[in-house]
Amino acid sequence: MSRTRYKIYEDEYPYLITSSVIYGLPLFGSPRLSDIIINALKFLQNKREAKIYAYVIMENHIHFIAQANCLDRKIAAFKSYTARKCIDCLKNNDKHIWLRRLCEQKSKFKTDRKYQFWDEGYHPKQIIGDYMMVQKVEYIHNNPVKRGYVDSPEDWRYSSAKNYLGESGLFEVTIF
Repeated sequence: MSRTRYKIYEDEYPYLITSSVIYGLPLFGSPRLSDIIINALKFLQNKREAKIYAYVIMENHIHFIAQANCLDRKIAAFKSYTARKCIDCLKNNDKHIWLRRLCEQKSKFKTDRKYQFWDEGYHPKQIIGDYMMVQKVEYIHNNPVKRGYVDSPEDWRYSSAKNYLGESGLFEVTIF
């Protein structure tokens, strides 16, 4: 039996993906950890043949729109890889308080590991049509504005908003 009702059913559609750090811990306030996510998104796009249409990294969660064959497996690998890299980064930089929280918040059934970085699942939402795509891209880009971190979406470093204005972002995304 599946632990979530959210699933990727059709590879020919893009999906809005949302993943949160366990217990809402604000770990992406660290540029080192945010850069791990950026590099993993680039890898997903360039080496795993996923189209990345938009993204934003907030302090405790990420949103991105992706499309690929076997996207569910690619997202699972993305989450596993980024969790390991982020935990290693915390260890290497003596962030023991965060590591203790990742240990304390770990789900009890996860007996194969000491830490849990991500919440379970990734809540994929299928995007059908241009109207819905525009709506989801705007939602992603406006996350930092809604939280009061910046006045304009393009001012948020860890977002593809600049790409949609024809400017260079942290990496090239597929503009729909």
